[in-house]
Amino acid sequence: MALIAELWLDGRGSPAFRSTPRPTVSWTVTDAHDGWLQESADLELTIAGTASIATVTGRDSAAVAWPFPPLAPFTAAALRVRARSTRGDETAWSETVPVLTGPLAPADVTASFITAAKQPEEPADLAGDRPTLRAAGVVQVRDGLSRAVLTATALGVYEPVVNGTVATDEVLAPGWTSYEDRLLLQTTDVTALMVEGDNLVGAEVAEGWHRERFGFDGDFRVAYEGPTALLMQVRLEYADGTVDTHGTDATWLATYTGPTSSASIYQGERRDDRRLDGGLTRIVGGAPAFADAAPVVVVDAPRERLEPAAAPPARRIQTVAPVASEMRENGRIRLDFGQNLVGWMHVRATAPEGTVVTLHHAEVLENDELAIRALRHAANVDTVVVGGSGTVDFAPRFTFHGFRYAEIEGIDSLEALASVEAVVIHTDMRRTGWWESSDPLLNQLHQNVVWGMRGNFVSLPTDCPQRDERLGWTGDIQVFAPTASFLYDCGGMLGSWLKDVEAEQARNAGVVPMIVPNPAHRSPVLPAAAWSDAATLVPPALHLALGDAGLLERQYASMTAWAEAVLAVTDEQGLWRGGFQFGDWLDPTAPPHNPAAAKTDQDIVASAYLHKTLTAVADAAAVLGRTEDAERWAAEAARTRAAFLAAYVTPEGRVLSDAPTAYALVITFGLLDGDARLAKAGDRLAELTVAHAFRIRTGFVGTPLLCDALASTGHRDVAHRLLAETGCPSWLYPVTMGATTIWERWDSMMPDGSVNPGEMTSFNHYALGAVADWMHRDIAGLSPLEPGYRVARIAPRPGGALTSASTALESVHGRFEVSWRLEDGTMHVTAAVPANAEAVVDLPGMPEQRVGAGAHEWSVPLDAPPAAPAPFTMDTPLSVMAWDPEVTGRLQGVFGRVGYFIGFGWIDNGRWRADTTLRTGLPMCSPEQVAAMGAELDAINVQRGLEPCGPDHWRL
Repeated sequence: MALIAELWLDGRGSPAFRSTPRPTVSWTVTDAHDGWLQESADLELTIAGTASIATVTGRDSAAVAWPFPPLAPFTAAALRVRARSTRGDETAWSETVPVLTGPLAPADVTASFITAAKQPEEPADLAGDRPTLRAAGVVQVRDGLSRAVLTATALGVYEPVVNGTVATDEVLAPGWTSYEDRLLLQTTDVTALMVEGDNLVGAEVAEGWHRERFGFDGDFRVAYEGPTALLMQVRLEYADGTVDTHGTDATWLATYTGPTSSASIYQGERRDDRRLDGGLTRIVGGAPAFADAAPVVVVDAPRERLEPAAAPPARRIQTVAPVASEMRENGRIRLDFGQNLVGWMHVRATAPEGTVVTLHHAEVLENDELAIRALRHAANVDTVVVGGSGTVDFAPRFTFHGFRYAEIEGIDSLEALASVEAVVIHTDMRRTGWWESSDPLLNQLHQNVVWGMRGNFVSLPTDCPQRDERLGWTGDIQVFAPTASFLYDCGGMLGSWLKDVEAEQARNAGVVPMIVPNPAHRSPVLPAAAWSDAATLVPPALHLALGDAGLLERQYASMTAWAEAVLAVTDEQGLWRGGFQFGDWLDPTAPPHNPAAAKTDQDIVASAYLHKTLTAVADAAAVLGRTEDAERWAAEAARTRAAFLAAYVTPEGRVLSDAPTAYALVITFGLLDGDARLAKAGDRLAELTVAHAFRIRTGFVGTPLLCDALASTGHRDVAHRLLAETGCPSWLYPVTMGATTIWERWDSMMPDGSVNPGEMTSFNHYALGAVADWMHRDIAGLSPLEPGYRVARIAPRPGGALTSASTALESVHGRFEVSWRLEDGTMHVTAAVPANAEAVVDLPGMPEQRVGAGAHEWSVPLDAPPAAPAPFTMDTPLSVMAWDPEVTGRLQGVFGRVGYFIGFGWIDNGRWRADTTLRTGLPMCSPEQVAAMGAELDAINVQRGLEPCGPDHWRL
């Protein structure tokens, strides 16, 4: 019998208290018969003992519109669902889920923002002390309490405490938003923490992002106005129906004196356990037991920006034990956690009172030392001073670090270190997507993508988690959104962030800043292709993955605002030319200190993205039923396409910038007309890829598109060989260097183990990991044909040396699984489709078929393997040699001894071509050098059972 497997409101993992009076409702069905499709469903809402039922008809079971009257603030209700199939069978009622609301509008909060009357001195430099604010009040509870609800937020980041117990498991609340426009409220049930009589309610508040010093090139400034401040409200509901509300006001006490002497996102945290006073744990004389406490002052902060949080919060997700530890000669304990991660350390140890214990962090080692140069002005340290107990139990709460390696200074032996673990934090999103193959290197690459996303999804999508940046760069998430929305249900977090995108646009005539939230208000906001386009390309990616058209509706004004803004800067032909651009950022051929110097012309990137944005807005308008808008934006896209073709593409399919990113853009963005032009563009992209010996020649813009462009034009073999390359630059080069996250640069670590000399070098940057989207869709073969995977496409495509691959996705309709393996020339495919979903199956050599829910299997004979290889000779085309990594590797070894012009220039200059051989492509090469190359190739010939050419052959 079919059962309701899961029922949830809004997004999976959203806060327990709703942010809207009309939440969406979703459910999945399990244990259903094959082909199960929903005909209708009943939803039952119970409020104060009274139940009402609403029936929805049709297949919709994801993000279903609220079918009841809007919820009132501070409602406590329960919801359950049952569903009927098109065959007439009915599920049992699901388990009930709570339907809770706290404040739904600013007017529902009566508390005031408060801060200490005596403010700390502004630190003289970045390393100066930034003490935390502690504030508390006494709340009286009468007999008969039935429910206590705490609502809070801060200008800063805070940890709420009730009667000495931390009231929530969230960290870094309320997160970082565009504070001038949006400040999020967190609401939690604290009934279990309250007692009859006096209750101590308060919080510790650090500066957080609100008063962090942001900037570049040493110009660091506080971006947001006003002091660190706290707002808290406790709503007490009694069995007799009465309600008492207590909130922060002038009766509360506060102080900046306390054990946390400094806390900063970028500069770390410092605590002195000799100053512990129990201020948030005890009431003395009817008041908090603060040292140096005084009545607070009320802060005049705008209240209209308050809104309940809709996204999951950041939490402590897991702990990681070190895989190695050692006592160093310098007296520090070196730890290796085996994984580059984001969070902090939790240390328990013994040491004499007054000992300063310092925790140092780094992502990598260089010359057997913590590599911290690339952190720039950010500190990598937390400290604690040991108190009178002689014990340490320390974990920061108001900062975070990116690190794999750590050193502890001040603990004099491993025996004195009772325990240490790394605490991993990120936004508490639900993991939804998995991928695996027969290639361990590709499996590690995929794991690196997952960990890179986790470390950069702390409240908002950031570029990096370790240096003095950690900002919401829009270009990074624009290219990564399809990958992100497969791996995790990030709709809540990115949906919240997109509200900040719209808020920032409103201050800048529709232009999207390169960073959101944008703390650099003193700088002009300039439109930038691929970065500003996050406004138009992230919402459709989320809609396709999660099936919530409401997100498109909410963001439609933002999407059109950016489209109007970018049209305003186009020329008379309808192209976007000139002005500031990032272009194909971090093209590996660009110098380390000039990452925008890419091979692909920036105007080509800009106009290609203009077309992509206009098309995306037209498609969104069509989904939302805005027919006239859809026609208008489609016409604008067609005009741009025609102008682009006339300006940049020859009739033969050559692009003005004869570079891989240029071809990847025109192929995947639908800019080419006619199959012949498309095929020629694909052929040229493949030629360029082979000519560079499969070393990547694309940056942030081209990399996510490269494999798609090759595969879609008949060069899937080239895409697989490119993905499998291990030389630098390539996706797998970092894996061979021990990477456990995606790097910012292809060569963030050089082959000799040194850190790239560029001042911008991160070892945790997810953008270049966007290739995982292609791995999910093409190699494993699972993609959405309709939003939310209501109808999926199952089309696995083997390639390269892979003998198996699999993927799984917990979609909003249930769990899809696809796997394949090769055996005796046959591809065996298995798939599982969840109830109320369908799939179109496209396998090599078979007609497409549509299947319903259930388990499915197919066996597909594949083409015969290629003919036996021929020996390598002086006359073998270099493009043939380029396919063989052993050949290119050995020749590169010889090239390293004969000089750049003869050797390494071959990769940089793309000389591994079909019309070039060793005989025709070796200028100024001595007989001895040619003989050395011949010896390497003959060794390979012999190793493979082929006839060697002999010394006499290897002559020019």
